[in-house]
This record gives sequence, C-alpha cells and structure tokens, in this order.
Amino acid sequence: LGGSGVISVWANIMPKEVHEMVHNYLSNDTDAALATQLHYLDLIHALFIEVNPIPVKEALNMMGKAVGGYRLPLCEMEETHRKALLHEMKEAGLC
Repeated sequence: LGGSGVISVWANIMPKEVHEMVHNYLSNDTDAALATQLHYLDLIHALFIEVNPIPVKEALNMMGKAVGGYRLPLCEMEETHRKALLHEMKEAGLC
C-alpha cells in the first residue's frame, strides 16, 4: 500500500505469503505485492482487533500451534472479536 517496511504480526501466521509479498515488492512487482496485501487485508485488520499480541496468539492457537494463554495485564479476547478473527482465519484457509 506504499509503506516502507513490513508489519510482522501477520508474518507470524502466514510467513510464506509475507515473504513472497516482500520479495515481489523488492523485485519491482508491485502489482503482485499489492494484490497479496489487499487479498489478506481483512485478516491483517483482524490481527489488530485487540491489543497485540492477543489476536496473533489466539490465531496461532486456532491453527493448532498451542502457544498458550496470556499473562496480566493481557486477557482473553472478547467473544465478538474472537468470532471475527475466526471468520477471517477461515476465509484465509488457516483453520
């Protein structure tokens, strides 16, 4: 989307796709990089629906990675946010 850098939170759950997107961008295939970013944009937004790292840990747990729970002051996701994240994870074929 024109930024200079990578938000690595998404890379925690889809490292291959993020790597390919960055590679495409650095190879001047900005159309392919942009298409990838836009394709997963709803999922990326869902990973920021609550304070980091709550959503990414929840996503990894949904994927069966068993990264565990949270330490204070972090807490479980709100159920409506969890459902929204699960929806986007399913849309991306991750669970």
